Amino acid sequence: MKEGFRQAMAWLHTWVGLVFGWLLFAIFLTGSLTYFKEELSRWAQPEVPAQTLEMHQRLAGAERYLQAHAGGAASWYIDPGDERDPKTLVLYQQPGKQGRGSYVRKAIDPVTGQALDARGTLGGEFFYRFHFELELPYPWGRLIAGLAAFVMFVALISGIITHKKIFKEFFTFRPGKGQRSWLDGHNAAGVLALPFHLMITYSSLVILMYLLMPATLMANYQGGDREYFRELYPEVQSTAPPSSATLLSLAQLLDRYQQQVPGGQVGSVRVDKPGTAQATVTFQPPTSARVAYVPGAGTVFSVAGGTLLHADEGARPLPQMIAGSFYGLHMGRFAHPLLRWLYFVCGLASTAMIGTGLVMWLSKRQQKHAKAAIRPFELRLVGMLNLAGMAGLVCAVAAFLCANRLLPIELPGRGGWEVRCFFLVWLGCLLHAAWRPDARGWVQQLTAAAVMLVSLPLLSQFTTGAGLSVSLPAGDWARAGIDLTAAAFGVLLAWVARRVRRKALGSALPRERARPLRAEQEAH
Repeated sequence: MKEGFRQAMAWLHTWVGLVFGWLLFAIFLTGSLTYFKEELSRWAQPEVPAQTLEMHQRLAGAERYLQAHAGGAASWYIDPGDERDPKTLVLYQQPGKQGRGSYVRKAIDPVTGQALDARGTLGGEFFYRFHFELELPYPWGRLIAGLAAFVMFVALISGIITHKKIFKEFFTFRPGKGQRSWLDGHNAAGVLALPFHLMITYSSLVILMYLLMPATLMANYQGGDREYFRELYPEVQSTAPPSSATLLSLAQLLDRYQQQVPGGQVGSVRVDKPGTAQATVTFQPPTSARVAYVPGAGTVFSVAGGTLLHADEGARPLPQMIAGSFYGLHMGRFAHPLLRWLYFVCGLASTAMIGTGLVMWLSKRQQKHAKAAIRPFELRLVGMLNLAGMAGLVCAVAAFLCANRLLPIELPGRGGWEVRCFFLVWLGCLLHAAWRPDARGWVQQLTAAAVMLVSLPLLSQFTTGAGLSVSLPAGDWARAGIDLTAAAFGVLLAWVARRVRRKALGSALPRERARPLRAEQEAH
């Protein structure tokens, strides 16, 4: 009975991993890149200067710009930036217009109070959104990502049950042994970051719980999830009473905020009814201030006289703190640079675990049909999807980064064209994989990705004038780090392509058939 249960779990682990493997690979790879979202966005706009201004100067510059260009707007929103992405962003709705397209978002220079002439790009925001929305309209992308997270959780639990010697196998790696090497790599990647795998998967289920388990919301909230979130994160309807007091600037109100909240940091600022005696200003702390993500109503002041209208006490119900802690752990916004790199490496370990599982499934079944003149259709299909879903996706990511450097800066809708380059290259890799779903296809796609990534520092140097010769002496490690990391991964992919090519040439020679794996390994 015990072995029968383990065999059932092995079957479940194998097939849910195969059916959802390519989707999970894409979600985990782009999710890993998301841990450097701010750095990618900063790298993607080399025209934005890396300024180290203090908060008063940032808010004063944003206020000057908004007074000049958005005096009639109902509200202003200001993201003053931080050390990771120091540009100051402003957002406002154009008077008399409605809908998503009515909002204007600008990056400004706080020193001059003028908009920055920076290239249009989505930067790291694209990988962040793709990670859980898959470029699909709401709520379908999130529903699919949530279903994939559920499948991933099932695959993790069934994998732990299947491998009863999982920790012993972690210390076993047999290179150059074909399928055994893939199994050892799969086990090592799984055990090395097992706490991360479980945390990141379960927390994603908590985050998307309102979509995956909507019955409670439908029964208790007539307005659906919108009404639910309004109750969960209520906005303070603070209205400043009419006053003849002097209208204070944002810099002066920042002093009031720091008196009210000693040592308080500013993550965002909202101004309602700007330019009137009833105007209010809301200061929100940054989401990186603590592990738990529990946005509150903020600290609200009246612009006239600086009267405190609402103080955010910070107290939250225990269930909300627990859910917010899972959300914060998943996003990792609180992480310092070293911990952020650990998040990134663990995310790549999850990606590698999924990828090795897909390769192992195909490798085992190819051995059974090694002497067949024509491989079965299902093996050719999986081989094509493996190549396009893994190497092809890496090519698409590299193409997205190269497009940021090569597309004309004046191109209308430039950010959208970067996304089109991503999907066009991915589609091209799929067609290429359908034509050549073998080792030659892997070598060619890995080589293409390696060339693009290795050339990225050169593109930064010669197309922007802000390459490594500028970023390294200036100590701008956010931009230099993207170029250097891309080049390092390009070298790694070139090495992998070389290994695949050598192995393909070696497999053409006659050799003895490998001994079958033991029963536990046959589970895959």
